[in-house]
Order: sequence, then structure tokens, then C-alpha cells
Amino acid sequence: MFDNIHEECGVFGIYSPDTSDVAMQTYLGLYALQHRGQESCGIVVNDRGLFNYHKDLGLVHEVFDKDTLARLGQGNIAVGHVRYSTTGKPIRSNAQPLVVRHIKGPLAIAHNGNLVNARELRTEYENKGMIFHTTNDTEVISYAITEARLTSGSIEDAVEKMMYKIRGAYSLVIMSPKKLIAARDPDGFRPLSLGKLDDSWVVASETCAFDSIGAKFVRDIKPGEIVVIDEKGLRTIETHCGSKGHICVFEYVYFARPDSVIEGSSVHMARLRAGKYLWREHPVDADIVIGVPDSGLDAALGFAQESGIPYGIGFIKNRYIGRTFIQPSQAERTNSVKIKLNAVSDVVKGKRVVMIDDSMVRGTTSGRVVKLLREAGAKEVHVRFACPQFIAPCYFGTDIDSKENLIACKMTLPEICEHIGADTLGFLSVESVQKLAGNSDCGFCTGCFTEKYPIEVPKEMPKDKFEFKIGDVKQ
Repeated sequence: MFDNIHEECGVFGIYSPDTSDVAMQTYLGLYALQHRGQESCGIVVNDRGLFNYHKDLGLVHEVFDKDTLARLGQGNIAVGHVRYSTTGKPIRSNAQPLVVRHIKGPLAIAHNGNLVNARELRTEYENKGMIFHTTNDTEVISYAITEARLTSGSIEDAVEKMMYKIRGAYSLVIMSPKKLIAARDPDGFRPLSLGKLDDSWVVASETCAFDSIGAKFVRDIKPGEIVVIDEKGLRTIETHCGSKGHICVFEYVYFARPDSVIEGSSVHMARLRAGKYLWREHPVDADIVIGVPDSGLDAALGFAQESGIPYGIGFIKNRYIGRTFIQPSQAERTNSVKIKLNAVSDVVKGKRVVMIDDSMVRGTTSGRVVKLLREAGAKEVHVRFACPQFIAPCYFGTDIDSKENLIACKMTLPEICEHIGADTLGFLSVESVQKLAGNSDCGFCTGCFTEKYPIEVPKEMPKDKFEFKIGDVKQ
């Protein structure tokens, strides 16, 4: 909506032993990952070492059409990316995959995550005379790889060396003239999965991308693992493995699609659990349970199942409002939520309503949505959120870059309840959110809820960390 947490990025890669329409398969994979980023997207196709690519601002169906895909041509390897800018502005030059050409040949790279030492690495490379064309972390990673490649026997050896240098969150899909490489940071902050389509290998941020092309999920790529795919088949490098990782728990609450499976756990089932835990922690007498589309729906269903309170469709979402929706004027923005979302009066009128949403950032949208229910005739509105309150920034690829705008850092729970116009208010506990992924044998990062991070983080990391006005001093 307007002040919710935004998606991060989605990556996709495919290796086919024979020349085929890998561009179309990548396009379909990116379509399935569109929820992870709507600002820009791109595809790079490898035709026997010749890289053809297209990327631009916009949604997948806006950037690519039949003619564009035809111009990419046939190939046996391709990588793709959908982007939301957690670092760097949403401009065309920041669109991915990033294509670089160095003395050892071309390289294409797609990245999901954020580095915590990107600024110091960029300064190091700039002092060596290297020139940057973007303001995202991915170009820093590309320099780290190409620098290591000069003294390495292979691209995978260079990636292994690079991983000793960079710190933070990264799920990478890398393409060289002959190889497809996937790598995940040693803490496993962001998901990355391996799949199989006949004789082809596929890697993607989420398993829903495999379903879109008929591929079968094989396994999650382990934290710290490097997967190398070429004409000899698939092999792995595990020198950086050893930790169970700390995947971002918000993947289960909001980021991932409900039909995806991450670290062995169904996202849909995790959200059902969130709703059930919410009922146990914050029960209430009510007549109906509704969810805020789309990420609040599964948790609402779980709340209803556990409580016995009927589940209903309380909101209709306008799915034809795209990313370019223009709000007419500042004065009309408070009413613009009605363009994207509308309450179903016959469902909520005269009833005590439990409204389930995924999270609250500033509280602005929550207040507007509660107002919609009041105007539709709801007798009471009890608000529940399927995760804890945000009290700290994220340094690993989620768009929470400051405490300044977090309502939980400025108001108490009763004050927030009054601010959004709810009768009662409840957030899922940190203890419960860590139990959502019931089948996962891994750790979780809950830093944005606890201010306790799995690795050391910088004191601050602004979104546009590589851009400075004249007179500003780099931190």
C-alpha cells in the first residue's frame, strides 16, 4: 500500500545443455518473482559466449514483449532479475543483471541482498582508479569478483575468494561465458533454491519460479555454498559453509509468495501459524475475521481456524492499479487508499471485526484501513499484526533504513492503538515469529524486531549510501 515494507529483489538463472529459448523461460520465472520487486527488471542471454541483454525500469510485462524476447535470441544460459531498490535510486543504470566485461571475458550478475561493508569496499576500489556507473552494491560485488579473477584459475575460484571480502546478505546468480554460478552468503539471510527442468538446471529466489516453467524443486542452496553448473554437470564448493544460517524471518511473514517453500517450510503454512499464534496471544470476542490483501489473508485464515470465529472477505483490492498510479494531489492522498482497497459493507456492517495485516511501519496505512471499516459500518475493529513491531533498521536488504519513521519507536502500544483508531491492538511476539517455519532447520534474523543482529552492522547505512551533495562528508 503506502507505508508497508517493500519487497527486495528476485534472481533467476537457467543452464541448458543445448541451445534453447532460455529467454522465455527466464521471463516466465521473473513473472513469478514479480512480487519481490517492481521497479526494474532485466534478462541476459548467453549465446556461446556472446551476451545479449535487455533491462529497463518497469514491470516484467512492461519491459519485455515478444519482439524484445526475440531480439535476445536463443542460448544455453540466462540470468534474470527483478528489483526493488533497498540501496541505490530506482534509475535505469541501477537495473540488473549487471553486465561487465574484463580481461577474462564477460560476466553477468544478479543480486538479492545488501552488503554491510559496501561503502568501504567501494572507497577502496575508487582509490585504485576503478570507475563506478551505478549506486548499488552489485557493482561492488562485480569488482570484487573481477579483481579476484585476475589471480584465479576459474570464475568459481574468484567467487570463492570474493566471499572472504564482502560481508552481509547476498544471494547471487552469476553467468560467465561457459558457466552458471549460484552463491549464498554464509549466514543465508536471503533464500536461494535449486531446481531441475529435464536436463536443465535452474536457480531462483523462490520455488514458485520453478512451478512457472514446469521445473522441479531439488533443494535449497546452503548458506555459504557455491553451486557451479557447466557442460560437466553440477558441483559445489562448500568452503564457506558450516553455519545453519539466519534467514530473514520476514520472508515467511511478507516477502515470499504463499505457494513457495523456503528452507523446507511452506510459506502458506507459516502464515497460517502466525494467525493461530496471534489468537493464542491476543484473543478477542468478535463476529468475523478478515485479512488485508494480500499478505494478511493467510494469517487471517489461521486466526479464524484457531479461534472458531468465522472468516470473511472484508476487503476488495483493485488489482489494476499498477506501480505508476498517480495520486491527484497532496490534499487527496488521504482518500487514495480507497482507490486501491475498499471494504465490503455487507460483510462488516454492524459486526465486531478482527482485521489481520502482516506488519506496521509508520501506521499511516493502518489508520486509513481501519477508517474504511468504520465507514463501512463496522461496530468494533480489533487490529492484529502477524509479526512484532519494527524497532530497528535492516541492513540486509529490507527497506527499513531508519528509526525515525517507525511508529513503534515514537509511541507506546496504547498510543498506537488510539492513533490508528482501533478498539484493541496486538502484535505477534518475537518468540512466536521464530516458530513460524516449523519444518526449517535453520536460524532466523529478527534484527528489525530486536535490534540484535547475527553479524556486526554499521552505525548507519542510508539508502543512497553512495551519493553525496557537495560539502557532505562520507561517514
